[in-house]
Amino acid sequence: MCGRTACSLAADNLRRACAYRDRRGQHRQPEWVRGERYQPSYNKGPQSSGPVLLSRRHLHQDADSSERVLMDMRWGLVPSWFKQDNPSKLQFNTSNCRSDTMLKKSSYKGALLKGKRCVVLADGFYEWQQQSGEKQPYFIYFPQTKDAMDKEAEGDEEWKGWRLLTMAGIFDCWEPPSGGEMLYTYTIITVDASKDVSFIHHRQVRAGKGVAGMPAILDGDEAIRKWLDFAEVPTQEAVKLIQPTENVVFHPVSTFVNNIRNNTPECVAPIELGAKKEVKHTPSNKMMLGWLKSSQEGSPQKKENDLPKWKSQFIHSPSPKKTSADVLQQWLGKQGQPAAKKLKA
Repeated sequence: MCGRTACSLAADNLRRACAYRDRRGQHRQPEWVRGERYQPSYNKGPQSSGPVLLSRRHLHQDADSSERVLMDMRWGLVPSWFKQDNPSKLQFNTSNCRSDTMLKKSSYKGALLKGKRCVVLADGFYEWQQQSGEKQPYFIYFPQTKDAMDKEAEGDEEWKGWRLLTMAGIFDCWEPPSGGEMLYTYTIITVDASKDVSFIHHRQVRAGKGVAGMPAILDGDEAIRKWLDFAEVPTQEAVKLIQPTENVVFHPVSTFVNNIRNNTPECVAPIELGAKKEVKHTPSNKMMLGWLKSSQEGSPQKKENDLPKWKSQFIHSPSPKKTSADVLQQWLGKQGQPAAKKLKA
């Protein structure tokens, strides 16, 4: 399942990171709807709010369905047909929606058939591995380029910062029976864990159990376009996009993230397994945490030599392309640091 995420970019940078081309090929950035409600976080859980992309036509019937907007929605879908006066009275968990049952369960089927598809945005998500009675958390995200390791450019320049993880979701809009503000909520669609991620939580891929273990990740703008453009891409075509992906990397993080109240860059900072689980506050560690924090504070651009020097353990799927682990290994090698080791399952 997907039970915790991080989304640390400031509102303006999040918008820039979601730049796209519309049906006419024009370069655009999605407009924020209720953007003032968005709060960056390194530790988001169900019932908190988070940013999603959706087609503008859901809000304006005469809009081009290829145009996108950003909206802050609550995590945990409340069906529009729910009749009680308090959404917290919903008796079942709707933070995740299994792909194999989403067209069968009434909580999701109606919204999905009406085209209420969204893309849930995050830096990445957390998963826990059971180890001798303890749970070791991992942070899972898209491979990053060297550009993403540098401070993102300011202004309207092309985004070269962190590549956001784009997860397929379903949203709905609930109106209180007694009247009041409409409540927008979403659920994240989950699929079987990919091969390289499955070792973290082995129960996710047990034969015949059908346990969905990781978010359905939309890899690339074409997949995002098809998922969001409900007017041009019918449901039966869109659901074909819901597949496991091997294009993710991950690293172990401190158990600091286990407490939902902890919300600092330390949540995503890599640690070295076999050492003390908690991150030590060394000078290099403090530098790294400062670099992570700068993604939302807009500090001046950093030079390569100013980047944090850390040692970590990364796992990534084999690929001819440069992955974030490759980039880090190359960079650490130049700095005279030992390269990151591959972690064996």
